Amino acid sequence: MAIEIYHGTLSEALKVLGSVPEFDPLLDSDYYEGKIKNKAHIVLLAKIDGAMVGCKLGYHKHKDGSFYSWLGGVLPEYRKLGVAKALANEMEVWALDKGYSKIRFKTLNRHKAMLAFALKNGFDIFNVKPKDELENYRIELIKHLK
Repeated sequence: MAIEIYHGTLSEALKVLGSVPEFDPLLDSDYYEGKIKNKAHIVLLAKIDGAMVGCKLGYHKHKDGSFYSWLGGVLPEYRKLGVAKALANEMEVWALDKGYSKIRFKTLNRHKAMLAFALKNGFDIFNVKPKDELENYRIELIKHLK
C-alpha cells in the first residue's frame, strides 16, 4: 500500500478534515480561507489506492523564521500506516526549500496521539497555555529543521 503525497486545494483538505473526528464540527470554509489568503502556504493531501486519507496545511505566521503547521489529520481507519509522517516529512522539505528554519504548531492536551507523534518526530514543547480545563490546555511545539 503506497502513500501518495501531493499538493492540493483547501476545498479538498476540508473534505478530508470533515471526516476526521477531532475536527467535528468544521468551521465555515471562509474562516479557513481567511487564514491562508495572501500568505505563503501549503496544502498537502495524502492518498492511498486513490482515496484521500489525510491532509496537512500550514502557512507563514511567525517572524522568527518558523513556519506554522496549522491543520492536519488522517482518517481513523488509515492511522498508524505512516500517513501523518509522510505528510510531515513533505511539509518539512517544502519549508526548508522556502527558507524556513523551524516548524511550529499548537495542539490541545487532550490530543495525546498528536503529542506523542510530535515528540517522537523531533518537536519540543516550548510553551503551555492554561485554559478552563486541563484537557484544553494549549501546548505549543517547535522543531528546528536541518
